[in-house]
Amino acid sequence: MRKLTERELRDMCERIYADRETICKHNPIGTQEEILLWMLMNCLISYLSLEDVESPCFAGMPTAQTYYDAIVDILKERRREDFDAEPYLSELLKK
Repeated sequence: MRKLTERELRDMCERIYADRETICKHNPIGTQEEILLWMLMNCLISYLSLEDVESPCFAGMPTAQTYYDAIVDILKERRREDFDAEPYLSELLKK
């Protein structure tokens, strides 16, 4: 199982934020927060090579909180070292 470092998560969040206008332009359904968290979640799924059974599955229309919770869940067992992801997620949404 591939694991993520704090720096890798920080870099992903910074790059997504830097490209937020383009990301939101090409994914116009949902709020900016939903779109950015959706993008981060999918980057993590790809980067960590998650199998279909490991990927989040949603019932109904996901919200920003749904994506946030899914990202936290993905990272639970997939961090190379112990770090808190919350500051990076919050910073991605605050900017």
